[in-house]
Amino acid sequence: MGSNIRVAISGTGLYTPPFSVSNEELVTCFNSYVRQFNADNAEAIARGEVAALEESSAAFIEKASGIKSRYVVEKSGILDPKVMHPLIPEREISEPSIMCDMAVAAAKQALANAGISAQDIDAVIVACSNMPRGYPALAIEVQNALGIRGFGYDMNVACASASFGIQAAYNAVKAGTASRVLVVNPEICSAHNEFRDRDCHFIFGDVCTAIVVESVEGLCTDNAFEILATKLITQYSTNIMNNFGFLNRCAPGSENKRDKLFKQEGRKVFKEVTPMVAELIVTHLAENQLDAQHIKRLWLHQANSNMNQLIAKRVLGHDASAEEMPLVLDEYANTSSAGSIIAFHKYRQDFNSGEIGVISGFGAGYSAGSIIVKHL
Repeated sequence: MGSNIRVAISGTGLYTPPFSVSNEELVTCFNSYVRQFNADNAEAIARGEVAALEESSAAFIEKASGIKSRYVVEKSGILDPKVMHPLIPEREISEPSIMCDMAVAAAKQALANAGISAQDIDAVIVACSNMPRGYPALAIEVQNALGIRGFGYDMNVACASASFGIQAAYNAVKAGTASRVLVVNPEICSAHNEFRDRDCHFIFGDVCTAIVVESVEGLCTDNAFEILATKLITQYSTNIMNNFGFLNRCAPGSENKRDKLFKQEGRKVFKEVTPMVAELIVTHLAENQLDAQHIKRLWLHQANSNMNQLIAKRVLGHDASAEEMPLVLDEYANTSSAGSIIAFHKYRQDFNSGEIGVISGFGAGYSAGSIIVKHL
């Protein structure tokens, strides 16, 4: 019965935190930490027992990633060489969590964008890399804060979470188990990043995006994108991981090991994920009788400009222009699941009826998703 229902993305929202940190600010803090570490461990370094740390530079960061700055929910702790993580006070249980506040802000914008109210939504999916707690679900907290009926649940597929969340919403509307679904992607990546690691201290930023998914028949906007098809893929790898969890307390002494924060083998990830994502998109297009000539734009996960350029070239068959493959990571850095949605949110207003694009998130797992959309 539900298979004949056409489904669309009718609205998107974006919450940007109030603080921005430039590469130069980050490098000043990092290099101060490095110099102090090397001084404190000078004798052990001289004996070969400890490896000396290497300083970073703004030029290195931009060349390696394309990132120039990032937004964060709190910056004083990040830029303190003795702290090097955001300082976020714990809230009372009776108060909304910080991630709920972010989600609500992005959701209200998405709802307004879709021309509907919270009362028109009957399901909430919070899809992101790191949840504030095991339970109750953040999605149910967001549902309560917005006054939404129905149900909500959390899902974590790392940087691909938004793509997976959109497919879950698409399937729910198709099946008739929900009429309108709100997908929210709150990311406080600064809280799980290791700012003392030269290879990743610059990668992440904080943000929240939101997407409204509903049937075409119920649309209240003329700026919607029909979801033509979705395709997901996963392949197990520990090359990107965060091993923090409740079992850590059961292994005393393991709490502060390096794997308890974001950790990756960057070169392996680049080599393995790039062809995986390109093949996924090319195959998905072919399965739907489409090819590069039909695609106006790729809204890709915003992790690394070099990776995105290579993926786009393999999909399109030529070097992608800024119009064909917009980047936002120069300003936002890697915002995990939210990156592709920031790009979609900011760079979709110039689409005409019938024009087609692809939203694609990819990352840890490995996991990747392809969402083919057409402007109605």
